[in-house]
Amino acid sequence: MRILLQRVARAEVRVPVPNEDPFVTGRIGRGFLLLVGFTHSDGEEQLAWMADKVIGLRLFADPEQKMNLALEDVDGSLLVVSQFTLYGDAQKGRRPSFLDSAPPQQAQLLYEKFITLLRERGIRTETGRFGAMMHVDLVNDGPVTLWLER
Repeated sequence: MRILLQRVARAEVRVPVPNEDPFVTGRIGRGFLLLVGFTHSDGEEQLAWMADKVIGLRLFADPEQKMNLALEDVDGSLLVVSQFTLYGDAQKGRRPSFLDSAPPQQAQLLYEKFITLLRERGIRTETGRFGAMMHVDLVNDGPVTLWLER
């Protein structure tokens, strides 16, 4: 499981619809945008570890401007977007291989379970739409960006 985490002032995901305005599937203020990818061997252990890691990260400034506060401390939210390309391999050629990405059915189940785990831990969690073409808008806060892998 891989996550590209960005601390944001705000973020939003829209799904484009032909001949119509895109519709918003998720929108947050202060918090983390999580681009999440899964591989074949991912399961419950990786999901639980990652949910705890994301929620426990102290990436927000305290009154002394040190990164000492977690999401709960700042009433932050999460925006979780599926991103199979996190397992893309561009070592050879000009077109990446996605053989390490979990197949769509497996990845969707893992994605939904991960969202459930985050919500069960009391964090407001918004989402993109699994498998859809999405437009992601964000305002980085910092910027602060981390690569998480389990």
